[in-house]
Amino acid sequence: MDGDRVEIDGGIMEGGGQILRVSTALSCLLGLPLRVRRIRAGRSQPGLRPQHLSGLEIIRDLCEGKLEGGEIGSTEITFTPGKIKGGTHIADTKTAGSVCLLMQVAMPCVLFAASPSELHLKGGTNAEMAPQIDYTVMVFKPIVEKFNFTFNCDIKKRGYYPQGGGEVVVQMSPVKVLSPINLTERGTVTKIYGRAFVAGALPIKLAKDMAAAAVRCIRKEIRDLYINIQPVREPDDQAFGTGSGIIVVAETSTGCLLAGSSLGKRGKNSDKVGIEAAEILLRNLKHGGTVDDSLQDQLIIFMALAKGVSRVKSGPITLHTQTAIHFAEQLTKAKFTVTKSEEEDPSKDTYIIECQGMGMINPNL
Repeated sequence: MDGDRVEIDGGIMEGGGQILRVSTALSCLLGLPLRVRRIRAGRSQPGLRPQHLSGLEIIRDLCEGKLEGGEIGSTEITFTPGKIKGGTHIADTKTAGSVCLLMQVAMPCVLFAASPSELHLKGGTNAEMAPQIDYTVMVFKPIVEKFNFTFNCDIKKRGYYPQGGGEVVVQMSPVKVLSPINLTERGTVTKIYGRAFVAGALPIKLAKDMAAAAVRCIRKEIRDLYINIQPVREPDDQAFGTGSGIIVVAETSTGCLLAGSSLGKRGKNSDKVGIEAAEILLRNLKHGGTVDDSLQDQLIIFMALAKGVSRVKSGPITLHTQTAIHFAEQLTKAKFTVTKSEEEDPSKDTYIIECQGMGMINPNL
């Protein structure tokens, strides 16, 4: 069997957990046995961290596969997938490892399961180095559903760095095939809204300060829109531990959603947190793309699996996106091209990501 294993170098390009997520999800979907070497070679703590291991374990459980080398710190794994089945699956990072990244790895797989799935994902909901759950629900969900599937995401409890302790439940039904997407018209910004939150021991005043600072920052660039950022205190029974942060979303006339978000931490001024989120949003609006820099790479695997040609206009291509494209092409028959977008004025740094999808068909339906 080892002769047929696809060999993945986990240390090239972005060199992090994303290579693992994309390649194991595609291995599971395509029934390709996989070996990943040099896992997270470029990181300060190389090898598997708890959240990466949880991601591998949920994929293994989803398809009754075989995983070798699955322990913390391991820099090489082999994975032999089985048949994807629906039902209830639990993944627990037991840390503040991101539930959103667990969702990223599992979601493409359960779309092609034999029956509906319910994923109980436990860990951090609003954690550094990963999308916040608010981003997943407010931006990722409505856009990814354009591939012609729907899912339900119920936030049972929020969890923060360092303990985690959050839980979300994702329910989804399988599809026969994914439709391609065409996101090439940015339109004009029609609404800006968001939420600034505190949880645990922190006073609501911090949330109000984050929101006010974000509004002031956006106002300098965009004067004529009402900006509605709600300050909220998470109810104690719906949050574990102490945390704070903000997400600000811009909606456009063509239905695009772009965002900026930031997390509070000890010793970080709440105004700074609000301004950081606002500046990320403004930067995403400036490049003229239809997706923000966080969504870009999350769409690649769906584009690769869809039947037909997908086109997405984006800002500068991130290293995460280049990495996702590289491994999607290595493992599937999808073909990607990235071209500089012509119709813009030259000051805009916009690109078209085009993909001839492989047209994955769900054999179970």
